[in-house]
Amino acid sequence: MEAFFVSVFAIAIGEIGDKTQLLALLLAARFKRPLPIIAGILFATIANHLLAALLGHWVATHIPADILRWALGLSFLVIAAWTLKPDEMDDTKIDYGKYGVFAITVVTFFLAEVGDKTQIATMALAAKYNDIVMVVAGSTLGMMIADVPAVFLGKIAAPNFPFKYVLWGAAAVFAALGCAVLFGLGDGLI
Repeated sequence: MEAFFVSVFAIAIGEIGDKTQLLALLLAARFKRPLPIIAGILFATIANHLLAALLGHWVATHIPADILRWALGLSFLVIAAWTLKPDEMDDTKIDYGKYGVFAITVVTFFLAEVGDKTQIATMALAAKYNDIVMVVAGSTLGMMIADVPAVFLGKIAAPNFPFKYVLWGAAAVFAALGCAVLFGLGDGLI
């Protein structure tokens, strides 16, 4: 259960201000159909984070423990720094064509999440824990916790939300995870 709870917390915090959260806002404003958008986010996140977790697990089983510890610790520190720079969506016009809202959401979310900090964090969490199912379940729930309100609230709440403070908090969480891994602190906690 530890892998699940750490994954939920890390991903939910890391997703605040992320480009996929901004994509949720964009899709909600464009289509005004929250249920297929939410279903698309869920499907894309499961697929994307499952691939990330499998890669993270493979790395953990094929890389020596000392090298893995340094790589994981440093990757969490990089994610902490990356978190301080919120993502922005560019103003390019997306051609939605004849595809349904669900399909558009799945494709755009999956592609937007490739190489994203939450995908990399999921890979690092899967490398840390030996429980792919709990990491994917936790990271998916974390994404949903952050993105579903964005779908329902849209741009109404965005100007009043204290993104700056949340981003600093998220960076602190990832930095703490990185330091704990590097210094071997709380081996049973993270």
